[in-house]
Amino acid sequence: MTTLGVVFRPQLPPERLRAMVRTAEESGLEELWLWEDCFLESGIASAAAALAWSERLRVGVGLLPVPLRNVALATMEAATLHRLFPDRVMLGVGHGVQDWMGQVGARVESPLTLLREHLDAMRALLAGERVTTEGRYVCLDGVALDWPPASAPAVYAGARGPRSVRLTGEAADGTILDASTPPEGVREARRLIDEGREAAGRTGTHPVVVYLNAATGPDAAERLRAELRRDGRDDTSGPGVAGDAGDVAKAVGRLVEAGADTVVLQPTADEPDPEGFVRFVTEEVRPLVP
Repeated sequence: MTTLGVVFRPQLPPERLRAMVRTAEESGLEELWLWEDCFLESGIASAAAALAWSERLRVGVGLLPVPLRNVALATMEAATLHRLFPDRVMLGVGHGVQDWMGQVGARVESPLTLLREHLDAMRALLAGERVTTEGRYVCLDGVALDWPPASAPAVYAGARGPRSVRLTGEAADGTILDASTPPEGVREARRLIDEGREAAGRTGTHPVVVYLNAATGPDAAERLRAELRRDGRDDTSGPGVAGDAGDVAKAVGRLVEAGADTVVLQPTADEPDPEGFVRFVTEEVRPLVP
């Protein structure tokens, strides 16, 4: 079955998160996803709060920018969440927006190398291994978690360019694609992921999470066009859907047919009723998505 999620946009103040979590929990939403965009809200702090305010809701962070985070600290935080809230946490890492990384003095010469090193170290630490590595960016000397998760959790990676997408197949356990990805982009990403997995000898499942810009209500089309323009995309043909539950379900279906396992509906930054959007997804869209 296709998994549906909704993004809590960090353009909303942090104090709005609790109401969103309560609505998601009560309405039966499967997954609530959070962002760690600079310089809005912490992904880990928000995830911990959302998990504590709910009992069954799965919470994802897509994604944590690795230039901002020492891999030992990021993995300690991940392990703590996984032990406190087993089977309810999905954490993704990625390059981060390079201009933002430059603003804080964290931009690196080779984001691809950093992401690979971070993924290798994080996955090994979460598996309970003691890690010593002297990489270009990640350096660990006999580091092991005292409280690793009971079993190694999946580590997702976000990517956009072809080399980065291929890397997620090689070094991550799942891939996150942003809302700029149309169905044909999902198909190409699946091909690159499979290439990476084959090269690395990876087997088993590799879930793909895709964000989808979505708007509903009387002004949905205009809000979606404005959102695409703000993101520098074509406001007439850019990826996204505006309309009723049937329209949204069809757009979800196209992404699933292209290879998405989870579709995370991304309301516009100016969505007038975020909690109402969650209810729209669970009560109207969910019954139309197999």
